[in-house]
Amino acid sequence: MSFTKLDPTDLVVSSDSVTAPAWSTNVPTLSSFFTGSNISASNYYIDVYNTASSNINAAIQFSIAYGRSDGLGSTPLNALVSSNTPSRINFGQYRNIVYGDNESNVNFGIGNTASVDLFAIAIDRNRYKESLFPGTFNLTLTSGSTTLKLTDNSLDTTTVTYLDCGRAFNIISGSNGTAANTPTISGAPGAGYTLTGSYGLFLPDVGLILLNPGALKASTDKGGLGMVLSTTQGSSAVNYYNNYELLKTIQSGNNFQLNAQETISSNYIFVRIKNSEYNYTTNASFITGSGNLLYSNYIYNPQTYMTTVGLYNNNNELLAVAKLSKPLVKDFTKEALIRVKLDW
Repeated sequence: MSFTKLDPTDLVVSSDSVTAPAWSTNVPTLSSFFTGSNISASNYYIDVYNTASSNINAAIQFSIAYGRSDGLGSTPLNALVSSNTPSRINFGQYRNIVYGDNESNVNFGIGNTASVDLFAIAIDRNRYKESLFPGTFNLTLTSGSTTLKLTDNSLDTTTVTYLDCGRAFNIISGSNGTAANTPTISGAPGAGYTLTGSYGLFLPDVGLILLNPGALKASTDKGGLGMVLSTTQGSSAVNYYNNYELLKTIQSGNNFQLNAQETISSNYIFVRIKNSEYNYTTNASFITGSGNLLYSNYIYNPQTYMTTVGLYNNNNELLAVAKLSKPLVKDFTKEALIRVKLDW
């Protein structure tokens, strides 16, 4: 077997950014939202599906969690330890994911630099691939007769903010990464809450959307939805589970648009075959027992059909195989240039 050594100029590396809808339906907009049947005040989060969870094609699209620093808004895991609740654990978990430690304040902007609580929409890992695509986030929330359309401010900002989790954009009222208007949120929305200049944080590198409950709980004339959130430690009525309250506004809004993106790195290998190379077959059936060619016409007019390119290392160990779409004729009058593409 003969080999042709590749030159450094025969190798080229290229990277391309590929975007696609985040949802398993392969369309940018998700308009149907389903949950499992087991929803209670002790849930850490609610999984949201693209269809009924009993359907064989059901797939988790995202999850909703509510977190609060004092543990209110959910049922204690142990009745003897009232402060140990899913909301308290969630608050610490997401604060650690975003800021890298459990001491940093959850900062939603001027007026609420140390939020007592948060909503987390965690996009399923299979959905967002490498990262979410800024500017494609559009979420409509509806509560009663009030509708709020949210997006990230990626197209309005000239300086990207970085947190421990990566890039961070403010969530604003608008669409497709641009503010439709900039509502001034001020005044007291309710007991235990303060307001902020943004509705939350869009964190594309970890597939996470944090929403500010204080802004959503604000009255409609203050730019909020007037959401009613529980500050007790659980209730027997599902309508008082805070993560479920957010889900209801998403279901009523009927519009969640999001794209994912990933970088595909490609290694191009140019295999150059000169006119004097690979014109004789290595197929043993063409050679007699004495070592002569079985067909005499191949002595003076050899011809081969190339079907496969094998890539070897310096130890002659096969690393990869590339198949041609159809056999390529090769003889002394022809040269070939085959481009092999390896994606990783």
